[in-house]
Amino acid sequence: MAVYKPEVECATRSYISAVQSARLIKMVENAYNNVPFYKKKLDEAGIKPSDIKSIDDITRLPFTVKNDLRDNYPFGMFAVPQSELVRIHASSGTTGKQTVVGYTKGDVEIWAECAARSIVGAGGTKEDIIHISYGYGLFTGGLGMHYGAEHLGATALPVSSGNTNRQVQLLQDFGSNIICCTPSYAMFIGETIRDMGIDPKSLKLRAGILGAEPWTENMRKEIEKLLDIKAYDIYGLSEIAGPGVSFDCEMQNGMHINEDYFYPEVIDPDTLEPLPEGEFGELIFTCIGKEALPLIRYRTRDICALIKEKCSCGRTTIRMTKPRGRSDDMLIIRGVNVFPSQVEHVLLELGMDPNYFIVVDRKNNLDIMEVQVEINSSMFSDTVAGMESTKKRIENALQSTLNVHTTVKLMEPGSLPRSEGKAKRVNDLRKL
Repeated sequence: MAVYKPEVECATRSYISAVQSARLIKMVENAYNNVPFYKKKLDEAGIKPSDIKSIDDITRLPFTVKNDLRDNYPFGMFAVPQSELVRIHASSGTTGKQTVVGYTKGDVEIWAECAARSIVGAGGTKEDIIHISYGYGLFTGGLGMHYGAEHLGATALPVSSGNTNRQVQLLQDFGSNIICCTPSYAMFIGETIRDMGIDPKSLKLRAGILGAEPWTENMRKEIEKLLDIKAYDIYGLSEIAGPGVSFDCEMQNGMHINEDYFYPEVIDPDTLEPLPEGEFGELIFTCIGKEALPLIRYRTRDICALIKEKCSCGRTTIRMTKPRGRSDDMLIIRGVNVFPSQVEHVLLELGMDPNYFIVVDRKNNLDIMEVQVEINSSMFSDTVAGMESTKKRIENALQSTLNVHTTVKLMEPGSLPRSEGKAKRVNDLRKL
């Protein structure tokens, strides 16, 4: 199978290390000189940019967490003036505030190249039509794969999500070769094709590049059967660069990290000490190639392991296993990051008591989220219409903050479990 940039993706470890060292030195200097947050952080740690001589010095640098981006909302983490930004994306944070990410023209080029590498990893070529069913907008999925397709020279079809019958019609009429969407939506499209009596072999689809939410190997096999394709995993997060941080190759044995731009580490989430190859811990990324948002040792909270041996596909870049959990309480619902604290924030904003419980399940291969909320005197109405109005008010507020549909179930006072320790707020029934 082809490789998009073999001089990097198949390079020797010494070459990759040299590239990483040069970019880390430049990136730390940029962060120190242009981001007050990092200047303060490095000064407190007694570190100057001149102390960083190579990639081996990265463990001397402090960590960055999602709250740092929230606390510097909206543009406090940017290392360039607004005049140099060509793009802004955002994702949900732990409160109503978004986590904001900025890109220079060079950053978009890097992102597009990494997404193009991912498409080639799935067997894509410039002759292909790439059917993009990730959402477009502040979410990074749609535009990330769109720019990747164009960078490769392929034809991008910006369908976005929803209107599934139309998606199927376009797959038939336009002859798309690769589909990019969430795994659950790929399942739904496959089931729709089946229910419409269409033979998937009649389509020109041969691959799916699927990410933005957790999925299992069994789900991969089911998608491959329903759509008669090979399903490839892709990993990204908006704070780093959206889709294309790492990707499956034909071997489907760990995702190749574009480590010439995103340097990976795995640490013990309790001691914060680096872990050896093959041990599971929290994944850390340093954005050694980015100009606008030069994140240093960003804690993704995803739990995985790193694989350093050369892949059978010929690539030498480090691979990461599929994340098998998180070190925080974040949920991923249909590709959207959701924190229980966001639900609490919404209830308090509405003047309600923060007594709630979240139930997440997957029905017909689509994530569903129910929030059980105890009623109090401020919510109570003696009419059915009044209670339904209260329910809708909460649902609308949650939709606005979470950017995902939520069903609210009103509960009697005192009916939800109480805890003297850390409250259990979530029951995730999905088999991930």
